[in-house]
Amino acid sequence: MSVRRSVPAADGVALNVEIDGPADAPVTVVLAHGWTLDLRIWGPVARSLADGPAPARVVRYDHRGHGGSAAVDPATMTIEQLADDLAEVIAATAPHGPLVLGGHSMGGMTLMALAERHPEALDRTAGVALVSTASGGLGDGMLGLSPRTAPLARRFEERVYGSRRWSTRSRIGRPRLLTPALNWLLLGRDADPEAQRITAEMVCSCHPLTVSGFRPTLNAHERDAALEAFASIPTAVLVGSRDRLTPVAATRRIGAALPLAETTIYPGAGHMLPLERAVGVGGRISALVAGAVLADR
Repeated sequence: MSVRRSVPAADGVALNVEIDGPADAPVTVVLAHGWTLDLRIWGPVARSLADGPAPARVVRYDHRGHGGSAAVDPATMTIEQLADDLAEVIAATAPHGPLVLGGHSMGGMTLMALAERHPEALDRTAGVALVSTASGGLGDGMLGLSPRTAPLARRFEERVYGSRRWSTRSRIGRPRLLTPALNWLLLGRDADPEAQRITAEMVCSCHPLTVSGFRPTLNAHERDAALEAFASIPTAVLVGSRDRLTPVAATRRIGAALPLAETTIYPGAGHMLPLERAVGVGGRISALVAGAVLADR
């Protein structure tokens, strides 16, 4: 059973946190989600880690402006701010003992920014999972489109973001209407109905200003140099072969900076890897947990 609590960020923003697994587990896993999503994307993985043969304590949380966390001024919607928030979540929920950190998409970028801004957090980090993420290059394309067509789509996007109808909406839309487009953009062809349902519910419930507010920081994200901080930490880099947002090329770019990292490409999977390949992702993180337990003995 999950325990829910609120953790205040440094600027007072209330961050929604859920904790699974035994309180006395030897390792705490902290999981960060992606843009327009919420902690539900990590649900199947968290349950497998908390209920497995060697249970871990698992901390999931919603980024500011996402899920159950408080809405914020778009001026604070930056990856740098997310790294500061993550540092607060770690300090409040796992102040002692070994850590394994996992980040999906923008959550993985948050881990990279954490290494820049809070390197002390890595002193206890015994494993890192970078899932469907990128260290840069996001400004070159857009939402799975080619560099040739992306500028046209970006101009359309800017007009939408600047409209009053966008800013006054409470949510992006209805899952029933947007599911086909979201399936194409975010999921592989063989995604099961539950993965489709959770994906549509998360994205459609996101506030429009959260979508547009984080767009500039994603385009500006360039953190190849930050990856060096993970060089001595066991790191798993995971991606789906049909990922349109952070494609295999982005994973290979991370791998080039972290030659000792273990890269896994899941055939047929899309961007929502923790839902589409929960067993595989959970297994890779579980292996990091097992390594952390051995290293702590």
